[in-house]
Amino acid sequence: MTRILTGIQASGRPHLGNILGAILPAIKLSQKPDTESFLFIADLHSMTTVKNAQTLADNTRAVASAWLACGFDADTNFFYRQSRLAGYHTELLWYLSCQTPYPMLANAHSFKDKSDRLSDVNAGLFTYPVLQAADIVLYKANFVPVGKDQKQHLEMSKDIAAAFNRTFGDILVLPEPLIDESVMVIPGTDGSKMSKSYNNYIDIFLPEKQLLKSIKSIISDSTPLEEPKNPDNDITFKLFSLIAEQADIDTMRDNYLRGGYGYGHAKQALFELIWKRFEKERELFNYYMEDKDALEKKLKAGEEKAGEIARQTITEVRSVLGFN
Repeated sequence: MTRILTGIQASGRPHLGNILGAILPAIKLSQKPDTESFLFIADLHSMTTVKNAQTLADNTRAVASAWLACGFDADTNFFYRQSRLAGYHTELLWYLSCQTPYPMLANAHSFKDKSDRLSDVNAGLFTYPVLQAADIVLYKANFVPVGKDQKQHLEMSKDIAAAFNRTFGDILVLPEPLIDESVMVIPGTDGSKMSKSYNNYIDIFLPEKQLLKSIKSIISDSTPLEEPKNPDNDITFKLFSLIAEQADIDTMRDNYLRGGYGYGHAKQALFELIWKRFEKERELFNYYMEDKDALEKKLKAGEEKAGEIARQTITEVRSVLGFN
């Protein structure tokens, strides 16, 4: 049985870019035969930036609700909050920290990106890669889906686990990155990569009027309605093409090239597509956001299952360390 593990930071409601680029591909992976999928909300990691307890709780609930709404099967896989199993994660963090050289952490992107502003760097951010390694090897994951920008941290996780094994024996499973070269970069409303940081995202869970307003904010050029337009240079068309059926994409392309079709028409079509395509997901998201008990039941069941594996790994680690 192959184990695939994915950790998602509790950074708020996932947007269209998250859903198309990460959530749906990960759910597809979890549906493969002979595969166990571990999905956890990395709320301990989120504490490096989120300092408000209510915000962290709300973000965690939103992320969990979105994954369930998009079709992640929490009953046949593993679905849990990192913080509810924090004892195991942080204990293994300490053991692995004692095998991790300082220069490795100083070279991590998460640290180097802020190294010119050290007052902004807390110890949690500095040791982030070690906790990430603990998150992974605690559940003996074989593969971790990552983007190209995250490859370095995954390689560090593998190196940290390998260092432990060299000292104490082959106890930990060494994870491998699972990089999908076809992963889409989803454009935001301004054309750059969709991101909360740029405030250029589309939230598919918004009410109807707010969603339409968000889509109408997509930047377009000033080509008059009656003139032909280049669909390949238009953000609205690019987003439409990522979701629509091929026949509908072809029809919209023809409309652009023929002329007499405005960007307002295209945005309305994109809105109607998103509103219909994610109707079920929106209903389920709202259900889990409103019914905290239903969401809590799913998470607690997953935490109990995941806890059994974490407990077994920690027992094995303690044994080779001479603590049992």
